[in-house]
Amino acid sequence: MSISGNDIREKYLSFMEKNGHAIVPSSALVPDNDPTTLFTGSGMQPMVPYLMGETHPKGTRIADSQKCFRAEDIDDVGDNRHTTFFEMLGNWSLGDYFKAEQIPWIAKFLFDEVGLSPEKFYITAFIGDESLGIPKDTEAAEIWQAVLAERGVSNGVGEMGSADDGAIRGMKDGERIFYYDAGENWWSRAGKPEKMPVGEIGGGDSEMFYDFGTEHDASYGEHCHPACDCGRFLEIGNSVFMEYLKTENGFEKLPAQNVDFGGGLERIAAAANNDGDVFKIDLLWKVVEQIEELSGKKYEDDLHSFRVVTDHIRGAVFMISDNVLPSNTEQGYFVRRLLRRAVRFADILEIPEGELKNLAKSVIDTYKEHYTNLGDQEQLIIDAIAAEEAQFRITLEKGLKQFNKITLQFHVQTTEVDGKKVIDKTTKPVQKKAISAQNAFELFTTYGFPIELTEEIAEEKGLIVERDGFEELMKEHKEKSRAGAEQKFKGGLADSSDTVVQYHTATHLMLAGLRHFLGDHIHQAGSNITGDRMRFDFTHPEKVDRETLDQIQEFVNSAIKNGGEVSIDMMSKTDAEDDPTVEGSFWDRYPDEVKVYTMKTADGEIVSRELCGGPHVENLADIPGTFKIKKEESSSAGVRRIKAVLLPE
Repeated sequence: MSISGNDIREKYLSFMEKNGHAIVPSSALVPDNDPTTLFTGSGMQPMVPYLMGETHPKGTRIADSQKCFRAEDIDDVGDNRHTTFFEMLGNWSLGDYFKAEQIPWIAKFLFDEVGLSPEKFYITAFIGDESLGIPKDTEAAEIWQAVLAERGVSNGVGEMGSADDGAIRGMKDGERIFYYDAGENWWSRAGKPEKMPVGEIGGGDSEMFYDFGTEHDASYGEHCHPACDCGRFLEIGNSVFMEYLKTENGFEKLPAQNVDFGGGLERIAAAANNDGDVFKIDLLWKVVEQIEELSGKKYEDDLHSFRVVTDHIRGAVFMISDNVLPSNTEQGYFVRRLLRRAVRFADILEIPEGELKNLAKSVIDTYKEHYTNLGDQEQLIIDAIAAEEAQFRITLEKGLKQFNKITLQFHVQTTEVDGKKVIDKTTKPVQKKAISAQNAFELFTTYGFPIELTEEIAEEKGLIVERDGFEELMKEHKEKSRAGAEQKFKGGLADSSDTVVQYHTATHLMLAGLRHFLGDHIHQAGSNITGDRMRFDFTHPEKVDRETLDQIQEFVNSAIKNGGEVSIDMMSKTDAEDDPTVEGSFWDRYPDEVKVYTMKTADGEIVSRELCGGPHVENLADIPGTFKIKKEESSSAGVRRIKAVLLPE
């Protein structure tokens, strides 16, 4: 290809910096202090507070390349464009520039810096909604017309309406810019304009598509058009123009209008490669080549299996580098699922056992220059992947035995002997015609068999699986899990109720007490706070005796009783890390500008100074009641757990 994915990323950040943008590092894949979502699934997700009006410490022009993970896409991996992990190139104007600057900039970057041909470029814009008083975005269309005219390509404008309308109408000669309705070209957190609550912001967007020129698949509609899903067109970028506020009286223009651009790095690289298969870009192809070497097969021999192994190993590497290890709960469950699916498809490709960790090395080598933590944590990543593969192979063996028990059962028949019915022991075991939904569900929940694995083995034995019933059981399972998660995160930091804020502040005091009485090796290893209690994990090799727990308890209660100011300092992350008075964990999850909370007694003595995202009480005296440590126990190797409450007086 003419330009590498790493080069595209660096060119983009350099280009935006030259145009006045502050370059910020990627946030972690696990959002900090946001229990409403498991993963960072879009480039703009970490920017929502600033798009909603909070002041960004770096100013009004921001750009980054954001790591993203979408768990819902796991089952879709296998075609030429779905991946679970991806990067989004983003730039934001927070009440600064608008359409007249954004559109020419992004066109210049894609055409001149990346080298994409304007001849293969197609644009969409918002058609407007007269019933809501939102006009057609003629401004965006006209700016694009001028940009394309300068490049000497056609710039005709056509109206599509919905995607279904586009399939009927098709594209006319000379048309390159198309108006679509809110289903295609509107953004708000609530979706379409009519679904937006009062106080929500949103706006039309302008999407950029690359034309790979492949033949149209008529099963997606009579005619092809940019929003068609047949594979000819690939959306590579989208500029959202947030210019409207939903009010009691309808939609009004925002006094400060925002721009939110997101461009898929892998998709832009695929366009630069003039091949719609994202797995052929350099960021992924090195893994594909290693799979070819290990398996003795060619990529084209089994596209689906190659793509699953390649994607899942990359996703697992990045998740583990963000301290998400394989487990059966929350984010760790998805790392485990990625790796177990990778094992299954590696076996299909006949990759030797134990080689997944070496595929991970290829991912690390490809990305570590930009994401330096990959190199720093290489051994952790490789060890975690090797351990999970070994553990799953033991589980896999047990699961296969259970599968055989399910599918090979005695079909009991009776025969008459001396006028009595007795069991005919001469009958042989016969296979069931179908794997029941309950059995398939048990294989999934107990033995870690993905439903696809159960179906694959069943097909080999000439059987079917009751998939519909399995999906119903899974739906019930997910609903129960979701309800449990909602309860678990009830009052979490997405809920800034007074009680939660009080508990959160008390947690800081407890950590300070732990470090005071046990030593500076103590750091946070995880926490869960509700409106009823706190649960706090910390690094420590042995059990903490009750006498020490009572001392820590008294330390917290004394600070609360004496009262004192809680203040916030904005610092660069580098300065905070270098400051020995600042305690912090999970540093790589924070942006390059951080909040440090300092808690003092009434006479000015500092009792806690810690990196955090908030929120906290303004004065320690605002924490009511008495702090009580209820339990201290082991959480995992080298990690202890405390459960504590605030008791009313």
